[in-house]
Amino acid sequence: MPVRGPRLALLICAVAAIIPPAAWAQAKGGGQQQPGTAPGGSPTPGRTPTPTPVPQVTRPQQEPTFTEMPRPIYLSGRVMMDDGTPPPDRVVIQRVCNGIARPEGYTDAKGRFSFEVGRNSRFFPDASIGTDYDPFDTAARRSMSAPGQTPQGFGSDGRLNGCELMAVLPGFRSDAIILTGRHALDNPEVGTIVLHRIGGVEGTVVSLTSLEAPKDARKAFEKGLEANRHRKWPKAQTELEKAVAVYPKYAAAWYELGYSLQHQKQIEAARKAYARSLEADPKYIKPYLQLAYLDAGEKKWQEVAATTDRMVRLNPIDFPQAYFLNSIANLNLHNPAAAEKSAREALRRDPGHRYPQIEQILGLALANQGDLAGAIEHIEAYLQLAPDASNADLAKQQLESMRQRVAQQTANRPKE
Repeated sequence: MPVRGPRLALLICAVAAIIPPAAWAQAKGGGQQQPGTAPGGSPTPGRTPTPTPVPQVTRPQQEPTFTEMPRPIYLSGRVMMDDGTPPPDRVVIQRVCNGIARPEGYTDAKGRFSFEVGRNSRFFPDASIGTDYDPFDTAARRSMSAPGQTPQGFGSDGRLNGCELMAVLPGFRSDAIILTGRHALDNPEVGTIVLHRIGGVEGTVVSLTSLEAPKDARKAFEKGLEANRHRKWPKAQTELEKAVAVYPKYAAAWYELGYSLQHQKQIEAARKAYARSLEADPKYIKPYLQLAYLDAGEKKWQEVAATTDRMVRLNPIDFPQAYFLNSIANLNLHNPAAAEKSAREALRRDPGHRYPQIEQILGLALANQGDLAGAIEHIEAYLQLAPDASNADLAKQQLESMRQRVAQQTANRPKE
């Protein structure tokens, strides 16, 4: 089919860019005279014309571009207590890579788990999840990919290097399963993770009342728990109300009911549900923490201090946020020494800095005791850990005020 119109003009321009000027003139039948030819293109008499080479018009070859996506990695296994029984409640399965912990899934009622690595983090709105780059994050995967390239960290052997799989249950220590060297096509079964009770810890996040729950109550509880995890609060409330109606001593169901009510702004109803949970099981830790948060929001500092004191007596190991809230309460109750003690313990229990504001509270506790140098150090640490925090401007003002006081003290100091 002949090429007409603008397409023909474009084709001519393309060819002109490739053919040498002399050959282009010959191809047109005019232009510059070539050796062995007379004007107008006829051969010169008595001379053999020099043949003009026909240029080879070739298009530059382009290799196809594509984004190579890695195969997903699936992992499965089970969790059991050190006495051989399955956990009495669901347990979070956590992937820890180079010190950064991310939840991946839950066990079922029999302690089994199965998940695709990096897929389920959106169901865990937890402050412990780090913000560092995760090579399994799909958004990061898209942004770091260029045509024809494989995203960094997606080699077939390297995605799980430096990673372990652990079960998370406060009051218990988890064995770890090493994931380094696993391939996408490996058998997903990783084996059994064993949980060992930590001595000296009375409080638990698994209520023993759950073991006695009737089948109907358990079924409604599972539905309500799943709805809570997907933030479907009204649906969760309906199912959990069924569970506690069947089994009024269901501490875990009362707690989850309070959680769904709290997110629907039904605060007093949530308080009552948390109180019923503690009536059923006074050693169940979760309701204490939520009640402390509610009281802190209403500035009931005596109640916050009392509730968090109870929490750390029951479980002094697994809840840095309890020490953190206790420190804030004591600071507002004008007890800076107790605030400092709780803040230091919170820092010790939070090596990953999941709660960076602990640094700010410790700084304020020190400032209230006259230790301005120590206060400045911790306020600076807070701003380094959380430069975009909502109260960053306030922290900067506090820091500047402390520096001015130090400068004034230095200026007023007698010269030797």
